Amino acid sequence: MEIPFWDKSIETIDRSELEKLQLAGLKRQVENALKTTFYKNKLLKEGIIGGSSIKSLDDLRRLPFTTKSDLREAYPFGLMSVNKEDVVRIHASSGTTGTPTIIYQTQKDVSMAADTMARSLVAAGCTKNDICQNMMTYGLFTGGMCFHYGAERLGMTVIPTSSGNTIRQIKFMHDFGTTVTHATPSYLLHLHQAIEESEYDRNDFKWRLAVTGAEPHSEELRCKIQDKLGIEVYNCYGMSELNGPGVAFECIFRKGMHIWEDRYIIEIIDPVTLEPVPEGEVGELVVTILHRDAMPLLRYRTRDLTRIIPEPCACGRTHRRLARFTGRSDDMLIINGVNVFPSQIEEVLLKVNGVGANYLIVVEKQGDLDKLTVQTEVTPEMFTDDTRPLNALKERLKAEMSALITINPVIELKESGSMPVSEGKAKRVDDRRPKDF
Repeated sequence: MEIPFWDKSIETIDRSELEKLQLAGLKRQVENALKTTFYKNKLLKEGIIGGSSIKSLDDLRRLPFTTKSDLREAYPFGLMSVNKEDVVRIHASSGTTGTPTIIYQTQKDVSMAADTMARSLVAAGCTKNDICQNMMTYGLFTGGMCFHYGAERLGMTVIPTSSGNTIRQIKFMHDFGTTVTHATPSYLLHLHQAIEESEYDRNDFKWRLAVTGAEPHSEELRCKIQDKLGIEVYNCYGMSELNGPGVAFECIFRKGMHIWEDRYIIEIIDPVTLEPVPEGEVGELVVTILHRDAMPLLRYRTRDLTRIIPEPCACGRTHRRLARFTGRSDDMLIINGVNVFPSQIEEVLLKVNGVGANYLIVVEKQGDLDKLTVQTEVTPEMFTDDTRPLNALKERLKAEMSALITINPVIELKESGSMPVSEGKAKRVDDRRPKDF
């Protein structure tokens, strides 16, 4: 099997040489950080007076952690390390409430992010012969434009349809022979249903591959999408703070996502003690950007939970891989003292026949106790005059969830298409408990 590479010399670089690149990048970013009003006092307090203070990669632990709250505190210019006239783009996180987290980029930063994205797409088997339809939202959210620039850097034909307008999405896919799409996994399932209800025959499409991101999803959901749509689905990881998608990406073997370590340093820590966990164990991903002039980011706590896959990948890349994310350290639900991740509930829903594409986890107070309700659509054939299949499905879901999360949920079954469809990030949790609970 021929393995595709964007820059084989870097992607298969010897680990010792890779660490030299990381050390040089870390020194440069410390110098950069000292130019910001936000980091300057923090670094000087730790005795970090310049890049020369960093002697080895072990010195990374002398640097302070950075959180999303810090980014909001630094709004609007506290993390800018270049002159304002050198900034060519400003992005913001996809959150809709409170002070936004801002990302600045120079022209060099934009180019670097595009190159990283192009590398990721090649790893997944994309080529300049592909026609790519980008269904992610364009605008302040980095997911649309960063992916777009990377696909163009590779030489793909890009159709920037953005999100929404599903009927037009389908028409363009059919008429222009779209081979690759970029969308959230929940939207792909919606797209499948819309194609089935449209005038078009799925066999007339050239669609072969989908890149998914922006919302965590399980392996079961990937398999469901692949089975329904007859395509290969590749998982990618990124966030606005880290320049958008392409931070980590699956290669053609799809056994974890390669984190591009010449451009990022990663740590996996215990989110409570903030100490590193043994390699291979699950913890919170912490990322330091090695290449961004306009806005340094040191030891950023992503809140995403994952682990390093220590075994080498069959593709030959030496950049380590991250396992599929199991949740976030800050979206964990504590229900009557039990820790529950939405991904655990999704895992049960997606392996049971008869369950539809959309679901919502509702948490409420009932007296002094928490009440967990899982609302899920079911497939159209489940609704008949005979209620026994529905009752059996409800009992099975309840039993399997109870066994996994040790909590007895209430299961509410909804007709197919009755729940709101998200064309961006799907809202999966509605926590209605008082905020001081």
